[in-house]
Amino acid sequence: MRFGMIGAGTLSRAIAGHPLKAGHEVVFSNSRGPGTLTELVGELGAGATAGTVAEAGEADFVVLAVTWRRVREALAALPPRPGRILIDATNQWADPPPAAVPDVLAVGGSELVASLLPDAHVIKAFDNLFGPVIAADPVTPAGRRILFHAGDDVDAKARFRAAVEEFGFAPVDLGPLTMGRLMQVDGPLTGLHAIRENAAHPGMPDRS
Repeated sequence: MRFGMIGAGTLSRAIAGHPLKAGHEVVFSNSRGPGTLTELVGELGAGATAGTVAEAGEADFVVLAVTWRRVREALAALPPRPGRILIDATNQWADPPPAAVPDVLAVGGSELVASLLPDAHVIKAFDNLFGPVIAADPVTPAGRRILFHAGDDVDAKARFRAAVEEFGFAPVDLGPLTMGRLMQVDGPLTGLHAIRENAAHPGMPDRS
């Protein structure tokens, strides 16, 4: 599989570590161009490359991990591609939107992202977890790290679930994209670093 990262900050790197560890390819991009990412991809090693936002947008999974103020700019750089799976990991609560952006408390951050990219299947995920928690091994002695997600397309969510299960996460489907609001602002899932306990062998990592 190939993952395209739009944004190359802490969150993007935390997420990208999992597909890289699993032997997949990751294309990093940012607003300044691939030439500014040479050091980053060198540090990450095999599987990591730098490209344009358009090139990252050709991946099997495209991860949007930019500050909220740059969402429109980042999505505008993506050429049309019907059926693209876009994982929205933006944190509108961490970077208040300018006055020109609709009220995300009423609309829902990922719903706004979906409206800006109507040919994509948008899945809300990762944004309720802190970066160091995302980067850590999701398989713990107690069980697997729960990864909440929401989206409207059943097939896209099935592909997403299969991918993150390979990485070791325990995906929990919240339902349609509107339910992504539970992960934003002061929603009940913000900062909830839950573990799904191992039922068969308590206290032992389960990678089955």
